[in-house]
Amino acid sequence: MISFKLFKSTYLFLFLLLNFQLISCAQISELKIETGAERTSLYLNLLKGKNVAIVANQTSVIFNKNQVAKHLVDSLISLHINVKKVFAPEHGFRGKADAGEVVKDGFDTRTGLQIISLYGKNKKPSATQLKGIDVVVFDIQDVGARFYTYISSLHYVMEACAEAGIKVIILDRPNPNAHYIDGPVLELAHASFVGMHKVPVVYGMTIGEYGKMINGERWLKNGIKCDLKVIPLDNYTHETLYSLPIKPSPNLPNAKSINLYPSLCFFEGTNVSAGRGTAMQFQIFGSPHLTKSNFTFTPHANEGSKYPKYKNKRCFGADLRRVENLNRLHLSYLINAHTQNSTTEFFNSFFTKLAGTEKLQKQIEQGLSEIEIRKTWAKGISTFKKVREKYLLYN
Repeated sequence: MISFKLFKSTYLFLFLLLNFQLISCAQISELKIETGAERTSLYLNLLKGKNVAIVANQTSVIFNKNQVAKHLVDSLISLHINVKKVFAPEHGFRGKADAGEVVKDGFDTRTGLQIISLYGKNKKPSATQLKGIDVVVFDIQDVGARFYTYISSLHYVMEACAEAGIKVIILDRPNPNAHYIDGPVLELAHASFVGMHKVPVVYGMTIGEYGKMINGERWLKNGIKCDLKVIPLDNYTHETLYSLPIKPSPNLPNAKSINLYPSLCFFEGTNVSAGRGTAMQFQIFGSPHLTKSNFTFTPHANEGSKYPKYKNKRCFGADLRRVENLNRLHLSYLINAHTQNSTTEFFNSFFTKLAGTEKLQKQIEQGLSEIEIRKTWAKGISTFKKVREKYLLYN
């Protein structure tokens, strides 16, 4: 009888322990990621009594307990932080401008703050624009691809502030493509605003970690260093799945487009459309020159793409909206489109800037397979990973 009671007690204990562990694991897995912007206790004291400039766009928000978004600028002003002006990157402060469109300076209608564009001719804040500023807060949602220009804007902001002796605070945000590292490493001979540093196309770092790397590797002009502080994320690793609550730019409308973007952006340097001018941007591709394809679409002018490639023309191509999420850069889309293209003019001069090397175009033209091309990236990726390791804030 005693043995039976002991058995029941032991069984009950193990049952309760197992359930407790399951509940605990579930709670851990469901912990909300806190962005740097939301961790106000870590940076408000650094801003009080200072003249502050903000580098921000529509993604620069803080969510309250009810998941209602409030723009960082509005939040800081309500907390009596002396925000003097806003710097806006590509696509503008409200994120509605076309890719590559010149964004004009102006004033925010809600706050009356001066807005200075960091796109077009003025990619780097001038000494005059920074005059009287004590600290610059950078809060922009990145997507982890080298040719997404917000990391270039970060470089120029850090460089200008280093030259002016101004502190930079990066409010870190998750990278939705942080789970892998892939692509050719940029050659500095082909550096441009769509690729400034010797990193692969997909670099597996948050924008805060990337800022630390820019500083630590002395990539700023003349090797100067910026007075930099990163406000880190909480409850985050590079493997954490993260779906962006706000689209980071007009032509990245959802998680699928963000996942496919590193692979499909190469089409911007070819005669193939990546879906601009549709509601399926960076989820489809095609052109009038891929007539063997069954899937068709017709681009029209829309928000974020006033003059899309092949406007009002029927394009033939592929629909990738139902493919499994990618954990590497896929060249098969590009290679197959090149093979099926009915014209001899497939690549344009922008392709080398996107690739960061002349080699990729030559490899595709020579008929190398995806496997063969990927092997040529291995050494560069391995070298980069050693550099990257020094600046990681998360597992």
